[in-house]
Amino acid sequence: MAGSTTQDDLYHFTECGLDDVWVEGVEETVDEDGDTVLVVPRVQALHRLIVRALIGRDGPLIGAEVKAIRTEMGLTQAELGDLLRKEALTVGRWERGETPIDPNADAVLRLVSNERLALGRAESAETTARRCAAPRDGTPIIIRRNDLDRFFLPSAA
Repeated sequence: MAGSTTQDDLYHFTECGLDDVWVEGVEETVDEDGDTVLVVPRVQALHRLIVRALIGRDGPLIGAEVKAIRTEMGLTQAELGDLLRKEALTVGRWERGETPIDPNADAVLRLVSNERLALGRAESAETTARRCAAPRDGTPIIIRRNDLDRFFLPSAA
């Protein structure tokens, strides 16, 4: 298993592609073959809450965060590039950490993902733009069980 637990019963959820996500309520169980497996509660809601936390953080997005947001929106690099008026190659470079995302693309990505994924962040475009230019907040993302229980996914259309 990729992640690990701490004494606080938080699971280090590295499977999401990010190094700083901790989740409460992940349980270990033994499957029919005798293998230890993890039971992640409400995994779709979990991924949405991770993106919600990412777009609400101060500082520019880094490569793995751009990829996590793009993946949750269900877009290819080319589709995200079209949306942001960038080449797919540029998106790939951001995701690999070869070049930083520019602040305008960062702000648009946050605003679009909030709307597209119905994340419910009530933040103005100006506040979002300022957030992208602020010093990076290194606080880990901690998703509590009660956050998962309260987060409602929009119904499929």
